[in-house]
Amino acid sequence: MSPEEKPPPPQAGRCRGARPPQPQPQAQPRRGGLLSEIRTAIRSEPFHLRYRLSPGRELGRGKFAVVKKCIQKDTEKEFAAKFMRKRRKGQDCRMEIIHEIAVLELAQCNLWVINLHEVYETATEMILVLEYAAGGEIFDQCVAEREEAFKEKDVKRLMKQILEGVSFLHRNNVVHLDLKPQNILLTSKSPLGDIKIVDFGLSRIMKSSEELREIMGTPEYVAPEILSYDPISTATDMWSIGVLAYVMLTGISPFLGDDKQETFLNISQMNVSYSGEDFDLISESAVDFIKTLLVKKPEERATAEESLQHPWLEQSDEPISRAWNESAGGESSNVTQQDADSASEKSVDVEKTEEEESIVTEELIVVASYTLGQCRQSEKEKATEQKAISKRFKFEEPLLQEIPGEFIY
Repeated sequence: MSPEEKPPPPQAGRCRGARPPQPQPQAQPRRGGLLSEIRTAIRSEPFHLRYRLSPGRELGRGKFAVVKKCIQKDTEKEFAAKFMRKRRKGQDCRMEIIHEIAVLELAQCNLWVINLHEVYETATEMILVLEYAAGGEIFDQCVAEREEAFKEKDVKRLMKQILEGVSFLHRNNVVHLDLKPQNILLTSKSPLGDIKIVDFGLSRIMKSSEELREIMGTPEYVAPEILSYDPISTATDMWSIGVLAYVMLTGISPFLGDDKQETFLNISQMNVSYSGEDFDLISESAVDFIKTLLVKKPEERATAEESLQHPWLEQSDEPISRAWNESAGGESSNVTQQDADSASEKSVDVEKTEEEESIVTEELIVVASYTLGQCRQSEKEKATEQKAISKRFKFEEPLLQEIPGEFIY
């Protein structure tokens, strides 16, 4: 069974205390690239009747939402509950949450997108009960010390999954617009699991008959066309994937400055480096992959499908998913042996350099954490660039306000 053929969960029907599902089976876009129709029944009974929150730290937090681990009482199954405020900055944002639900429904057949289980609504918030990804954010491995950080072979496998998920979204006219390490989760931390794309709060539906221009995204991951207020397209996501690949391979955020203005200037002027100690163990093919995405003109960037055919990813001898050979249950266990065989047939045997050989023999230790840390650096950098290093990965919150003109070049 391929990632796009994951059997959809049973449709939520009428249930006690639940609002009936919307009558229209196919959600249609409304103005601003938002979807307004959903199939999922919205439950109005108290959330705590069926779920209990797990003690401990939150899984994630933003300005208007918090994610907590919860347990379904009758099954003891783990889920992630996303509590989202309906009123934000004095405005009713319920329809934006409905749009996020609709996108999750649209992607429910894709293995690389987080699965939506149930939806609850109270007077002040909506609660999305989502698949639980036990491995946490890939951000934690991006900022880990070199010994514990991603190896290039790990990045290859995870990047294939990210691209397959994004390719599915793009074929369905969905742009994510906030792809970053905090929004890519792992199904397990050790052994290193598979990815799940989350947080579709900024996503939009692209229509060929309309142009979409918005200032949104997370500063260090936004594409040049966002800053110049040019039309958004699927290529906008591909820029973010280029930044993401750079970060996963090196632990460095390529455009991040001391403040937003410097970050935007770096993006607009394409101030990016592909040399130095951080690239000592990175293959030339990996660097070329990044360069096909960090291209200023959107029409010249590689698409998700083209990126999947890049030689760097074609060289991988890893199966596309670990899920097929894991004994534990869960959503990812639906991937069959046939997928693994198919992925192996597509792999190309290549000679590894001495550096790559040394990477392969190292043990990967994944540390689960939801707090920010310094990105990894050399001893020399620790001594000479402490101030600059401490500012890396500073921006977490999406950019929702208009950018002053002096930032645009």
